[in-house]
Amino acid sequence: MPSHDAPFDYESAVMACARGERHALRSLYERESRWLLGVALRIVRDPQQAEDVVHDGFVQAWQHAGTFDPALGSARGWLYTIVRHRALKAVRHPGRVISLAPDELARWSDAVQGDAEVEDRGLDAGSLERCLDRLEAPRRACVVHAFVDGFTHEQIAERLATPLGTVKSWIRRSLASLKECLA
Repeated sequence: MPSHDAPFDYESAVMACARGERHALRSLYERESRWLLGVALRIVRDPQQAEDVVHDGFVQAWQHAGTFDPALGSARGWLYTIVRHRALKAVRHPGRVISLAPDELARWSDAVQGDAEVEDRGLDAGSLERCLDRLEAPRRACVVHAFVDGFTHEQIAERLATPLGTVKSWIRRSLASLKECLA
C-alpha cells in the first residue's frame, strides 16, 4: 500500500480516470480506500455496509470523473464528498441505491474538502480541536453531529431542540469560521 504521506496528484488521477485509465482508479483506491472506509464506517456504523458504500463511491467516481471541476474544489475532496454523501444516503434510505447527481457534488464539496485540505496541509488534530473550541458550544455540536456522527440537519435540529434554519446557518457559518481559523 502506498504511503499516505507521499505527494500524490489527485487531480491528475481523476482526469486519468475520465480518460478511462484504470491504473489511475487503482492508485486512488490504494491510496484512499482505508481512509474512506473510516469515513463511511463512522456514518453507517456497519462494516459491510461501509465497504459497499466505498466500493459504490469508487464506481461512481470512475463513471463521473469527467464531471470533476478543479475550480469547485480539490479532487481528493471530491472523492470524499462522493463517499460521504453515499454513506449519508445509505443511512437515510436503507435498502435503496441512490446515485449522486454531478451538480449535487458542488453543494457538498466545500464541507468535505475542508477535511481533506486540513490533512493535505499537514495540520494536526490539535489545530482542528483548537479551532473547534473557538466555536460556541451549540455551533460546535452542530458541526460534530453533521460531520462526525453523520446526522442530517433535521436530526440535529431535533436533537438540539433548535429550529432547522438556525441549525443550517450555524453549520454554514461555523464551517466558514473553521476554514478561516485553519488557514
